[in-house]
Amino acid sequence: MEVKFDKISDTTGKVEVKISPADYADKIKSELKKIGANSSIPGFRKGHVDMNYLIRRFGKEVKADVINHIVADAALDYLKDNKIDILAQPLPIDVPLEINNDPVDYNFSYEVALAPELDIKLDKNVKLPYYKVDVTDQMVNEQDTMLRERMGAQVPGEEADEKALIKGSLFELDENGRVKETEDAIQVVDGIVAPMFFKDKEEAQKFLHCHVGDEIVFNPWKTCDGNQAEMSSMLHVEDKEKAAQIKSDFKMAVAEIIVLKPAELGEEFYKQVFGPDAKIESEEMYRKALKSMVEAQYMPSQETIFQNLTHKYLIDTYAKDLTLPEDFLKRWIKLTNPELTDEHLDEDFSKILSDAKWQLIRQEIEEKLQVSPTEEDFIGYATHLARRQFAQYGMTNYTEDVYRDFAKRMLADKDTRKRITNQVALMVLFNAIKNAVTLDVQTVSLEEFQNIGKKSEED
Repeated sequence: MEVKFDKISDTTGKVEVKISPADYADKIKSELKKIGANSSIPGFRKGHVDMNYLIRRFGKEVKADVINHIVADAALDYLKDNKIDILAQPLPIDVPLEINNDPVDYNFSYEVALAPELDIKLDKNVKLPYYKVDVTDQMVNEQDTMLRERMGAQVPGEEADEKALIKGSLFELDENGRVKETEDAIQVVDGIVAPMFFKDKEEAQKFLHCHVGDEIVFNPWKTCDGNQAEMSSMLHVEDKEKAAQIKSDFKMAVAEIIVLKPAELGEEFYKQVFGPDAKIESEEMYRKALKSMVEAQYMPSQETIFQNLTHKYLIDTYAKDLTLPEDFLKRWIKLTNPELTDEHLDEDFSKILSDAKWQLIRQEIEEKLQVSPTEEDFIGYATHLARRQFAQYGMTNYTEDVYRDFAKRMLADKDTRKRITNQVALMVLFNAIKNAVTLDVQTVSLEEFQNIGKKSEED
């Protein structure tokens, strides 16, 4: 076998492979024997099929398959051994018109797209921006209020606030504002309304600061824009379509006011918020932990902005000088995606080209910085997702083992694992970049941070 490579241009090359019967004859014979041993062929006992018959019936097909594998492997091995980096896969050219059973030499040629050389510099001389949110006392106070209300209890109150539930009797009014006394009049003895969820804020204001014994006139239809389900539930009318047509005012005789009593600060509350292993012994320690909690909430956004800005820096710095063999890539894409039309290929090609350049840059960085995510990286990130998912439902007092077990179950799902491994691979890549360069850390207000994030996405 003879393999040689010729560089056609800065972006393409040609690999030629010449093989003789000595390179393929034994392999063909072995494959034919397998067919004879494993196939039921009329006129022959299994495993005792005449070789001449096998050659006549299967020889050309087997020979073509064997030669294709030998030649393709030889071309790829040559490129790998000689450290010739290529894009995509080699495209065959000068393919013999016919392969017969005669023991002859064959010449095959492949066109290859050459990967451009990159010299990406990522060291302490490179300075990249990293933006952090300035967590203010107001933000800590808002977090405190949210947590104490979430962990709080609903108790009877004397006066309704913005988040109170109102219980009492509902009476439908006629056009003159008097309680209807006709047979079809609607009266609800055990009514309940939640003004905090009213769509019409003027209707909600009617209940603010009311007391037990007050009578409030309001319009149920306005509170929910006539939503069938809400009207049916509020007025105890089973026919939802009929309920949605009720637009008259109602009077509510307030019998009970339920208000939210925020949780009290203390050891029990601290453990509910931060878990059973929390070591918080004072309000000062609590507020410090709250600030760290808020900072952690913005961490994913901070990382996303860093990734966006760094991606843009790398593309602007290195991709502009990358020249790729566009004609070759189009032919390769068409060959591997026969259903793709020329029109769609032309529409998408600029994005394909951009993605290809990013992949080249990414591969170069991964090799230079020895980036390689581990199974522990995947479990760690899945555990973080599990902890965040639990927290959304107020389930924060679990041990680390519970979160890790849940994370492992997440990774057992094929689709979820693929999504997580892709995310982790990017995280590990950009973490390596962070460690390699000098970070220009800037603490900015939340508004500035949001504007920076929006612009980084647009760019």
